[in-house]
Amino acid sequence: MFRAARPRLPYFQRAYPRCLYSTPATAPAPPLLLKLRSDLKTAMKAKDTNRLNVLRALIAEVTNAAKTSSPIKSDMQLVSLLRKRAAASKIAGEEFQSAGRADLREKEEAQTAVMEEYLGGVQTVGEDEISKVVGERVQRLKGDGIKLDMGAILKSLLGPGGDFDGKPVERADVAKEVKAALAGNQ
Repeated sequence: MFRAARPRLPYFQRAYPRCLYSTPATAPAPPLLLKLRSDLKTAMKAKDTNRLNVLRALIAEVTNAAKTSSPIKSDMQLVSLLRKRAAASKIAGEEFQSAGRADLREKEEAQTAVMEEYLGGVQTVGEDEISKVVGERVQRLKGDGIKLDMGAILKSLLGPGGDFDGKPVERADVAKEVKAALAGNQ
């Protein structure tokens, strides 16, 4: 007559279809960011508060940038962030000096020294190679009969498939060399 009621299974054991989500493969972190993260652990163990504060701030900025439309994906983007932070730290140190706060100025100078230490560790393409590649590209475009303007040359050098695509090169250095090459060809 009556069936014995079966015990109800917990929700995670029920025979519901499970959704298996996959995330797209993410690009590996830039080598400089990996170095910052490992140095953060080292600074924690050594109780180096100055280095620890700088590294935490930099990693927090990288994490926040990852949530925006332009995340930091390369060493060069990280270098530009480091330069921006170092410049801001220098300006703050000068303001503390003018306000008579030598203790805060020393703190800012120590933070700037830590940031410049990481800036010196990144190898970029040298100016000699940049000027050589820019000169070759300008001559090639000139021979093809393409109008020489700065935007087209920069796009051909820095864009996908360009000579500097994926290489650690400063865009400002390339732009300076292109400007000089265009001034010399006119």
